Amino acid sequence: MNYFLTYAVYVLILSVLMGISTWKLFKKLGYSPLFAFIPFYNYFIILKETKHPKWWAILSYLPIVGPIMMSVFHLYLVKKFGKTLFKDQFLTVILPFIYMATINYGKDVELEDENAIFLTDEEKSAKKKDSFVGSVTFAVVFATIIHVFVTQPFGIPTGSMERTLLVGDFLFVNKWSYGYRLPMRPLAIPFLQGTIMDTGEKGNPKDDPKSYVDAVKLPYERIFQFSKPQKKDIVVFNYPQDSVHTAIDRKDPYVKRCVAVAGDTFEMRAGRLFVNGKAETFLGDQEVQHAYTVSTGTQLDIPGLYNIYGFLPVREIQNEKSGGFVYMFQGLTDKTAKEIKSLPNVISMEENIYPKDSATISYKLNADKTAYTKSIDTTQSIFPINKPWNQDWYGPLKIPKKGDVVTINQETLPEYQWIISQYEHNKLENKNGKIFINGKETNQYTIQQDYYMMVGDNRDASLDARFFGFVPEENIVGKPMFTWMSVQGVFADASSTYQAPKKVRWERMFKATNTGEANKTSYWWIAAMILILFFGWEYFVKLFRKKKTEDDV
Repeated sequence: MNYFLTYAVYVLILSVLMGISTWKLFKKLGYSPLFAFIPFYNYFIILKETKHPKWWAILSYLPIVGPIMMSVFHLYLVKKFGKTLFKDQFLTVILPFIYMATINYGKDVELEDENAIFLTDEEKSAKKKDSFVGSVTFAVVFATIIHVFVTQPFGIPTGSMERTLLVGDFLFVNKWSYGYRLPMRPLAIPFLQGTIMDTGEKGNPKDDPKSYVDAVKLPYERIFQFSKPQKKDIVVFNYPQDSVHTAIDRKDPYVKRCVAVAGDTFEMRAGRLFVNGKAETFLGDQEVQHAYTVSTGTQLDIPGLYNIYGFLPVREIQNEKSGGFVYMFQGLTDKTAKEIKSLPNVISMEENIYPKDSATISYKLNADKTAYTKSIDTTQSIFPINKPWNQDWYGPLKIPKKGDVVTINQETLPEYQWIISQYEHNKLENKNGKIFINGKETNQYTIQQDYYMMVGDNRDASLDARFFGFVPEENIVGKPMFTWMSVQGVFADASSTYQAPKKVRWERMFKATNTGEANKTSYWWIAAMILILFFGWEYFVKLFRKKKTEDDV
């Protein structure tokens, strides 16, 4: 069903529930009972009668924001009928239409006569508290509107984009960069992505409570799409193969560089990236990294290297027989690798590149405080699972484009099975060597949307499209705009013997992310203006009103 038609059905259902549970209350307010059934206008009347800004009514049915505002408006209404106790407020929020119906059909309910009420000091204090709670609620709603409909904060917890984006960078993501993707789970707790908290097995999100109601859902729709991701863009997207969340917009957010778009051919040769047969070119702010193994005669001064280069995740192993050391650097730029190689105590330095046609990657073991690496088979890790590829020798792989007609057989099925069954929501069956899509045997499939190849700049420490495959257009969130905060050491790195010392990286703050320029301009003054406007708005309004009153006198 179309997004807007589905949305209209939800609004209609809520309006009917609102009308059934409050029509008598509207009649006692002096309005036609039918007005209780009219979307938006029913809440407009409540706001008018309770002396609150009437324009708030437009927020009543918005995804995520709407449920909050509805609860506020319902509280306003029941208070108008004298239901001010905590139990009244609690039941109104938890069981809104049920509790309001008990008031609506009750015999004793009457409007409060506000002119006849004499407020005691205790009641005045309670009224001030209500006003404060209302201000806080609206501040939360305002922040939720920004978060849901405009821009979303995003932290960098891993080093997959080092040194272009650093661990501990906090970004604002522009949700309108590639067209705005409308929310698909309208009933959700604000500011939470997928789960509420880690309540079950530690680190296992599958048994954690979800932050949204999965049963209330809307289909994928994107509006005002004037551009699509381009090669070299840094893009935030929802992890395609998230097994915990079926809701696209609730899957874990990832940030990578778009290295190939729909229709391109992607390839890795000896750890170097090629698109359409051409070697990768680099932007001014793009710092690609590769893993290196360094052997030394004596111990390296790692903290000293941090002072020069910043945090470099590294495993340190001492050779008890020779007294020397082996260092496995997770990722070094070509420039940094050259400078480390020139250190006097370095004996040898080698870039870690896996042999061609070996479907292997490495992982680190830490047993008895002795770290070492081990090669494992990646038949179930590298995408697609039937190719003898690894992260250094990969492809060539063509990125699917909307409208492409692809051949489906036992050889190509691993490449397209997620697209057909998961991303484009068809019933896929592979029975007795025959392939069925939606019950029909076929050897062809027409791609329904564009796909992208997202790869990290830290090429040997990135869980990216080489492992999870193509990123569907519907998973695209937007483009990072700028870094609003950068704190080194805020996230621990379990893969490193040494940890980064904590410090604020002031030089990275309020600088644009996606310009491609080596020397970016800082926009801290814009941030300062926004903060002054946000926190000083009420002061300026009161000052203006005071001046106007004095002029009238």
